[in-house]
Amino acid sequence: MTGRLPPILSADQLSVTFADGASGLHALGQVSFEVCPQEFICLLGPSGSGKSTLLRVLAGLVRPTSGEIRFHTDHPPRFGVVFQQSNLMPWRTVRQNILLPLQLQNTGQTSAQEKVNDMINLVGLQGFEDSLPRDLSGGMAQRVALARALIHDPDMLLLDEPFGSLDALTRERMWLELSNIWQASRKTVIMVTHSITEALLLADRVLVLSARPGKIKLDLSVDLPRPRQEDIRYTEDFGRLARQLKQAIE
Repeated sequence: MTGRLPPILSADQLSVTFADGASGLHALGQVSFEVCPQEFICLLGPSGSGKSTLLRVLAGLVRPTSGEIRFHTDHPPRFGVVFQQSNLMPWRTVRQNILLPLQLQNTGQTSAQEKVNDMINLVGLQGFEDSLPRDLSGGMAQRVALARALIHDPDMLLLDEPFGSLDALTRERMWLELSNIWQASRKTVIMVTHSITEALLLADRVLVLSARPGKIKLDLSVDLPRPRQEDIRYTEDFGRLARQLKQAIE
């Protein structure tokens, strides 16, 4: 846990209303929280609670109707974003997809290739560097998406249900993969999920949003030791935290 460090992000009274008929659709209502460097936070809540909207506000993809976000960095914040679909370019190989952000930044070729090699090793894709997306499993494609999001050294990694489209067994493997990647990179992560188990296996804190308009109903610290293995979910402490989250969602 890194809760004693000064925050890297402060959200103050964020509200979002989308134009939808006369009254509009009130997606988020007065959401406030702070995020510390290297923290892994999961956003949990019922469907329609505004989790993805909040993530898009943080990424600058949606403008809040009211409220403010402050980033406590000495430069404009850099984001890595991964959605439920990997959104890889089908004509580019694994290496070429990961390389794309550096090409857009005009990074020198030698430095860029070294960084791509480091990312390929980090996400465990050795031997698949020249494969096209059509030849990858769903889990492997999401690993490429994670590597692409991390390669430009973002201040914050924003994940919108990155494993939601995977089958149950692959999803469970990806939980451990992501946990290992986070342990190695120590990036600040905010992740949307519908899964209590996923949240408790990965997060330092879980923010539970209420039904629309989404408000923070519970800010739960996950006091489980790291690194976490799959069998931790059968422990008494895991069960205690899971019950708290379930009660907050219900």
